[in-house]
Amino acid sequence: MAPEPVNLNTIDDLLKDVIQHLYAIQSSVHGYLGPETQQELVRKIKTLTTSLHTLSLSASALPVLVPPEIIAYVEEGRNPDIYTREFVELVQRGNAYVRGKSEALRRFRDALAEEVCSEWPECGGWVRAVVGGS
Repeated sequence: MAPEPVNLNTIDDLLKDVIQHLYAIQSSVHGYLGPETQQELVRKIKTLTTSLHTLSLSASALPVLVPPEIIAYVEEGRNPDIYTREFVELVQRGNAYVRGKSEALRRFRDALAEEVCSEWPECGGWVRAVVGGS
């Protein structure tokens, strides 16, 4: 039988199992009566360890979708929200720059078309067709 492919639902189920094991350990610790309940507590801790190991192996098989720049940013002790804000601001500046270039080229196109039409009126139809197509 082939192993089940690892996906987020599988990881979610494994996390729920770990939480359930932690809850069981908490209940056992709360009701601890000494040596007679010790074996049960040890068994639950071993089960938790096994669940954590399975979760770790399964989670490492998932593809990492976090850009390495953000990981480096967090490892430096910085807030990833600040990285996101700075990235958005950078993209907005780049968009404004490209929008400005596009507007300048549009004005140049219109001015060039006007000059060509005034110098060579017989080319006016072609010029209007080119300007209309762009």
